Amino acid sequence: MYDRINVASKTKKILDSAFDEPISVEDGNYLMNLKGSEIYPLLAAADAVREEIVGDKVTFINNCNINFTNICHVRCGFCAFGKDPDDPEAYLLDDEGILNKAEGGYRDGAREFTLMGGVLEDATIEYYEHLLKLLKSHYPKVEIHGFSPTMIRDAALNSEIPVDEAFKILKKAGLDTLPGTAAEILTDRSREIICPKKVSTQEWIDVVKIAQKAGITGSATMMYGHVETIEERVEHLDILRQIQLDTGGFNEFIPMTFMHEYSPIFLEGQRDLGATGTQDLKLYAVARLMFRDIIPNIQVSWVKMGFRFAQVSLLAGANDLGGTLGGDELSAASGAPDGVNASIRDLTKLVNDLGRVPIERNSTYTEFYPIEL
Repeated sequence: MYDRINVASKTKKILDSAFDEPISVEDGNYLMNLKGSEIYPLLAAADAVREEIVGDKVTFINNCNINFTNICHVRCGFCAFGKDPDDPEAYLLDDEGILNKAEGGYRDGAREFTLMGGVLEDATIEYYEHLLKLLKSHYPKVEIHGFSPTMIRDAALNSEIPVDEAFKILKKAGLDTLPGTAAEILTDRSREIICPKKVSTQEWIDVVKIAQKAGITGSATMMYGHVETIEERVEHLDILRQIQLDTGGFNEFIPMTFMHEYSPIFLEGQRDLGATGTQDLKLYAVARLMFRDIIPNIQVSWVKMGFRFAQVSLLAGANDLGGTLGGDELSAASGAPDGVNASIRDLTKLVNDLGRVPIERNSTYTEFYPIEL
């Protein structure tokens, strides 16, 4: 069949080499710009490399998001979630509210609490330490995947302690893994436009490396489809690859397509926002070919893409479906197409329909649990 598809010799050469070694930045940029029928062999190659690296299992975690506040002083141009402190819709959960949210997730079998929120201007490491101890005192066996590099950096400054000391305190209090959020696109040009108050590219790299060297592994993310160029997407992938080669501390890579309809930059009149479907698929495929087994786990975000397209993306090199979430106020504010809560049955159905094997996991992909429906 592929002999009858019009595929350039350069494309064939790159895809053939991808079975033996990670592709270069130059080749990644070339593949990101493929059009028409040439996209099919790219996806097929990425899916074959996925099978070689991680097999046919599709993992996901039973988790519960705890977004403890939507008050945020950085107010990024892409975010529909954050509020000013005096906004009528602003909230900050107290201990009882946090435990009520956690209890609902725990009753549903959550293996992980994802503890996130807006960037509070006056938050300290002591405050985050309190939140961790609160949850661990009631749910000691549930892993906590919490905070972001920006949140940690700002809180460490408020507490007047170095970031490495902050991570020691948080790890002792119960922080298991660090979400790689606040990465967006790791180029200062794009960050100056969409998130100028967040950590810079180098600061994000530094904070993540400090966490990983302190024994706190985590996720690598990319939020794309806003003001960045295709070349910046590939540059971002290469930065993550270089970090992973240095520390080995990323458990997964999570590309998150930008949901723009309710974002401040869209409402202020900026257009041509949002990635196309083929751009989504090419990003997953190129990521798989750039990472291979360097970052073996690539996650599709069903809450951003919807169940149907998330399933299709599993054919482009991805092997993980994220989590059940138990709600996600941030994505809900941005217009999540299929809601913000999935069941084990929902995710299992998507995987079984592909002829692959669904299996639950923990936060670090080190423990796996057979599906029991």
